[in-house]
Amino acid sequence: MTRILSRLLTLSSRSTSCSNLKPGCILVPTSAAEVSTIVKALLLNKEQFAVKSGGHNPNKYFASVQDGPLISTKGLKEVVYHKENDTVSVGPGNKWEEVHEALEGTGVTVVGGRIGNVGVGGYLLGGGLSFLSTQYGWASNNIVSAEMVLANGSIVTASSTSNPDLLAAIKGGGNAYGIVTRYNLQAHAIGQGQIWGGNLVFDGDKTDEILAAIRNFTENYHDPKAAIIATSELTVLNSVNIWIFFLFYDGPQPPSGVFDELLNIKSSLNTCKTRSYTDLLKANNIFVLKGSVYTIATEMTPLPPASVGAKVMRSYYDHWYNTSAAKSGIAGIIASMAFQPIPKSLARISREKGGDLLDLDDNFDRIIFEFDYSYLFQLDDAAVDDTMVKLYTGMKSRVDGFVQDGTLPDAYRPLFMNDGYFRQDYWGRLKPEKRELAERVRASVDPEGLFQNRTGGFKL
Repeated sequence: MTRILSRLLTLSSRSTSCSNLKPGCILVPTSAAEVSTIVKALLLNKEQFAVKSGGHNPNKYFASVQDGPLISTKGLKEVVYHKENDTVSVGPGNKWEEVHEALEGTGVTVVGGRIGNVGVGGYLLGGGLSFLSTQYGWASNNIVSAEMVLANGSIVTASSTSNPDLLAAIKGGGNAYGIVTRYNLQAHAIGQGQIWGGNLVFDGDKTDEILAAIRNFTENYHDPKAAIIATSELTVLNSVNIWIFFLFYDGPQPPSGVFDELLNIKSSLNTCKTRSYTDLLKANNIFVLKGSVYTIATEMTPLPPASVGAKVMRSYYDHWYNTSAAKSGIAGIIASMAFQPIPKSLARISREKGGDLLDLDDNFDRIIFEFDYSYLFQLDDAAVDDTMVKLYTGMKSRVDGFVQDGTLPDAYRPLFMNDGYFRQDYWGRLKPEKRELAERVRASVDPEGLFQNRTGGFKL
């Protein structure tokens, strides 16, 4: 039975700007039928509403609402491994650490988040970048089918044989089409039950060596079982300037040569070890600070050739550093820029597994940037918003300039939805044919615009 919680209660969100919004009520359905009843009730009024999974997206109103009903998927938390067809049924109310914990002992896992407390629902609908993506593609490429409640309250299945266009559209389409109540995901064997991973921390004076190592790792991606996230961190008053790396290998130990360039740089901390996948994801939670306002944005670049790699990578870093340092007096501010390698092989595997709305070609290696600011008080929202816009627009201008002068190849560069800022034009950066597919499906399943007009998210 659907639980109705008091508006005085709060459900945790990554950003306090989201959790500070007070819904009129919080609805916690436990089945697709109950979600259907809620959606039909929404059709009888004009209220704004929101649907919330894990609450990791920091954009206000994407999974939060003021005064209107908040639909929490925390009552939809099944995790069931189906050995007969090697799939896992996962409810959108789970966090990824809960999914992997439930699968321990089965010998399999699913392609999911790199931080344990990230929620399932929004992550999968945004595409989903995983430590396993260079083996199996984006997380959304591994959606075999999805149970959904559409805008008219009907319950449908999206699969390769039933509503295939709807299945294609949700792979990077966000919340534009309905509410997913169950995902059936492809299962994969995981590291003989053990993986290797952890963190490396470097001082900021190692930046040039680190930028070279990131570039080289992305180009020479010989082992798809390996993955990294490289983040540069700058704290209030520029008092701390460090790099934090997240390393992963799908096996008990990485072979010699996989991470050697990084491991040969002198680090101030190394926590990498053999452990369970669940343990790694839970350990990564330590880097998600609570009690702060968060903002997030993204941009993409083709990987610079080795001949110009030092110049280009340093230009990107310097733009982030200088833009962020100028606002280092904001109370409690921490600026972060993540370099996320997207080798050609990831794009190739994604297409082989049926594709997605991003539809990357495998002609170029790429890097996805994630930009984050966390800070203490919402009174600084306007200043941080201005800084974030300068950061991502300036980064795009730098990439465009390098393309125009021939320094970089003219590669297709969509935006990664999971890291997108609410002001960024996600849909405008997709290929026209993918945007047309998304618009056609939305018009078919939500002709009155319930999800288009009355809840947050990137709008078609």
